[in-house]
Amino acid sequence: MLDFSFWANEVPELYGIAELVSRLFASSGRFLRIFLGRFAVQRTFSNLPEAQGLYDPAFEHDACGVAFVATLTGEPTHEMVQNAIVALENLDHRGASGADPATGDGAGILTQMPDEFLRGVTDFDLPEPGHYAAGIGYLPADLEAAEAAALVVETIAQEEGVTVLGWRDVPIVSDMIGQASLDAMPSFKQLFISVERDGTLLTDLALERKAFVVRKRAEHEAGVYFPSLSGRTIVYKGMLTTGQLKEFYPDLSDERFKSAIGLVHSRFSTNTFPSWPLAHPFRLIAHNGEINTVKGNRNWMRAREATLVSDLIY
Repeated sequence: MLDFSFWANEVPELYGIAELVSRLFASSGRFLRIFLGRFAVQRTFSNLPEAQGLYDPAFEHDACGVAFVATLTGEPTHEMVQNAIVALENLDHRGASGADPATGDGAGILTQMPDEFLRGVTDFDLPEPGHYAAGIGYLPADLEAAEAAALVVETIAQEEGVTVLGWRDVPIVSDMIGQASLDAMPSFKQLFISVERDGTLLTDLALERKAFVVRKRAEHEAGVYFPSLSGRTIVYKGMLTTGQLKEFYPDLSDERFKSAIGLVHSRFSTNTFPSWPLAHPFRLIAHNGEINTVKGNRNWMRAREATLVSDLIY
């Protein structure tokens, strides 16, 4: 059994797989949820066709544009968020759209957690900054299916000893996006969670680890994709053009939405079908250029899942 505790301390994204795998066969119902959840995320929020002729979705690649802005003072401001969006809009030449110019390959922004803004738009109490995690969930567009998926996420959180503080409907304006984006568009709900241990709320990496497990289980078992679920950062992204992001998510125009950093990304899916989950930024990175080894990397990780273990995931 391999011990990945060092990486577990440094990068939460690289561990925890063993814990998930060990629970995979806990029950036949659980296995079915995982199988259907993976299938749902892969197909529900995209327009990928089935393999046909010379085309196979397993061989898709993409190439993109990225920008990063930060303040030298470290003080979160709304101006920094606006500067990041301006940088994104100036990356329009690095993004792409389909035959319908209103359907973008993808655009998004990663910022610090906008605590002041979130406290102003939620109707439930939030702990001190850094003691809760939040993120936007991509749920099914159908209302009943979305409610069912949210219940599965809450069940997962309970099983992991995580408290669901509440959900928030994320306001959107979809009038300007193209039909292909609309056809694949999920519904958007913001999840807020906290974790208490020995009478104290977890923070920093301890909180990130728990959020990581909830997020991965939600994706595999409930078919709910979270662009981010963290106590540090938050991602707003979608199957959009660079000029649509700000208008699509009115949250980004609120003066209370502040950050000291902004990572933005404009996607150019050179030989890839766009989708909502594949827009960037991802949770820790946004890449500029083609990643042509995704299939190989995934296969290598799947081959080693059963040998990964960490004392920090339980």
